[in-house]
Amino acid sequence: MRVSFYVEDQFLLRYIGCSTAARTLYRALSGSAGIEMDWKDGTGEADLVHFHTFGPLALFKRWRAPGVSVLTAHSTPRINDGNIVLSQRVNRLYPTIYASFDHIITISGACHHEIRTMVPETPSTLIPNGVNREQFRPDRGLGAEFREQAGIGEEEHVVLSVAQMTPRKGIYDFMELASRNPETRFVWVGGLPYGVFSQDYVRISQMRRRAGPNVLFTGYVDRIEAPYAAADIFFMGSRAETFGLVILEALSSGLPVIARNIPEFREIFGDRVLYFSNLEEADVLLRDQATLAHYRAAARASTLPFDIRSVADRHADLYRSLCS
Repeated sequence: MRVSFYVEDQFLLRYIGCSTAARTLYRALSGSAGIEMDWKDGTGEADLVHFHTFGPLALFKRWRAPGVSVLTAHSTPRINDGNIVLSQRVNRLYPTIYASFDHIITISGACHHEIRTMVPETPSTLIPNGVNREQFRPDRGLGAEFREQAGIGEEEHVVLSVAQMTPRKGIYDFMELASRNPETRFVWVGGLPYGVFSQDYVRISQMRRRAGPNVLFTGYVDRIEAPYAAADIFFMGSRAETFGLVILEALSSGLPVIARNIPEFREIFGDRVLYFSNLEEADVLLRDQATLAHYRAAARASTLPFDIRSVADRHADLYRSLCS
């Protein structure tokens, strides 16, 4: 069986979450027995094409693909608000686009419910995202190297966020916490992959230029595991998600996670992370060293159910059933 992966990852889009998830899964599937994998094959000879985006290039590929078409629902209408401009217009396209695929893979209960409601006639299977636990692990040497390159002192306490710089991802709460804790270094990894079409593009760009001395915006980094290895705490202020892969990466790296109290995170991560409902609660958690140490000790082991190898096996089983 020949399986082709397709994701629109050109230019800055290669840093968006669905591209990261697709590449991680692709590498894990490459050793699966009886499956020949390729990345964005142009011959159109695949038995199954697994799409991870649904932009114009992906839809053109979908139109030409002769085999089974599968789409992972990394994006749903619910998470566009506060992320891109003209979200209401974009969201109207979802039902027609999603219904054009033979099968949809959902990545969480909330995502599954949204897809089943939107396109009830399209078959779907829930398989969560996975994490490469060999890539994301505690690594003091790598962390020290990142700190040195970024100008972060060895003794500095580092709070990390990894996400697009949009209101939905919690950029404003991140900045407010940084202003309340000037003695702590706050690091945001990520940028604005949608450019001027990102929500609040001008305001966020100005805010980034005016940030205090304890705030560092790295943009995109080549070795994404490095900032995790350099951090002490991971902060996830996102207001809506289909999954939240960066939380898995942080936990696998041995970091305690402070995340917004939203149903998606509660469902997926349960008591693996600490939750906040307002900035006052987040601020208290950032200072609670005893609780943070407890969650840090249990962080890495909690990601075993999401190991990318077992997640890849579930995908391989689905591929075989769809192509049989």
